[in-house]
Amino acid sequence: MPDKLIIYTDGGCRHNPGPAAIGVVIQDASGTDVADISEYIGHGTNNQAEYRAVIAGLEKACLLGANSIEMRSDSQLIVEQLNGRYRVKDAILKPLFQEAQNLSRRFRSFSIKYIPREMNREADRLANQALDNHAAETPEANRPFRQAMMDF
Repeated sequence: MPDKLIIYTDGGCRHNPGPAAIGVVIQDASGTDVADISEYIGHGTNNQAEYRAVIAGLEKACLLGANSIEMRSDSQLIVEQLNGRYRVKDAILKPLFQEAQNLSRRFRSFSIKYIPREMNREADRLANQALDNHAAETPEANRPFRQAMMDF
């Protein structure tokens, strides 16, 4: 398995907060896809989903035996918090931040940088795919409240 991995992460939700999912693309140093993750994670906020994507990517990188991680995210908040430039004020995000930091310390080297959304399309697609699949499996749970009440 490659020593260095590049990890693209994205988390999203519909109706923030609402149904949430993550998308992760893991590549080797040459840009070849090694693994991906597309997973519905339940109810949450966009920022919670972004952190959960980072955590999932780091956990997978551990399993793949990587020593060096270059992470890329289109969430400026998560990038700045993990780089120590922003404080984590949200009590719900603090344990997710701590878990991401603990996982990042398992690698010989770790960096995370902000990328524009256009450069993160595949991770975004995977997160949306998980949300779409969940919605298709549970259509009643995803209907707007007003429409559900009209049908009642």
